[in-house]
Formats: sequence, structure tokens, C-alpha cells
Amino acid sequence: MKRLWIPLLVIAVVAAGGFTVSRLHGIFGSDNRVSYADTRAADSKPFDPKQLVYEVFGAPGTVANISYFDKDSEPQYITGISLPWTLQFDIGNATATGSLMAQGDSSNIGCRITVDGEVKAEKTSDNTNAFTSCLLKAA
Repeated sequence: MKRLWIPLLVIAVVAAGGFTVSRLHGIFGSDNRVSYADTRAADSKPFDPKQLVYEVFGAPGTVANISYFDKDSEPQYITGISLPWTLQFDIGNATATGSLMAQGDSSNIGCRITVDGEVKAEKTSDNTNAFTSCLLKAA
């Protein structure tokens, strides 16, 4: 009986701690999530989808590996693409980000991101196995 009090004390402390934590969760409301109404306003203004265009350009005969975010903001990677290369798609959200990276086998490569015909990002690189990247934070 002398040694039995230690495990009983541990069990009592763990039970008291568990009860205290469960009561604190109830008091501070972490168990009760507030349900919100639909956040879409009935009279929200429609917007026209924007046209996003990725372009990679370089010296004639240049072959490149290209990485970019697609219309769903999913990363894509393609290899062995002859330049110039262009990809265009509609942006369905009110805002979007664009990222384009390319590395070619020549000494000159460039990239460009345009939105609705307006150049938003453009960069060129002149070095061996040239690498370039363009980033559009918000379209």
C-alpha cells in the first residue's frame, strides 16, 4: 500500500489537468466556432477577366527549360522548349500572381509578363546558359 499512492497521485493530477484544460477550452470558445453568413454580397460588381500572357524569348534556336504558375496558381515545369515561347490564359480571380523562370542553352534569354496588353514585368539576361525570371505580385 505504501507504493500505491504514487500512481494514484499521478492519475489524479492528469485527470485534474485534463478537466482544467477542457473547461478552459469551453470558456475561451475554441470549441464553439462561429458560423458566418455567406460573405458574397448580392450586389457585388462583376469584373472582366484579365488576360495574362507569359513570354520567353532568346536567340534563334535557343532551347529552354521553363517553370511557371498556371491559371490555378499551380507550379508547372516544361523542358526542351524552342524559343520564342508564349502562353496566355484568363485570370478568373480579381487578383492573381504570376511567376515565370527560364534557363536557356544560349547566352541571351528574356522573359515578359503582360496583363491585358500592358507589360507588368520584363527581364533579360546575357551570360552563359542564361537564366531569367519575372515576378508579378498582383495582376
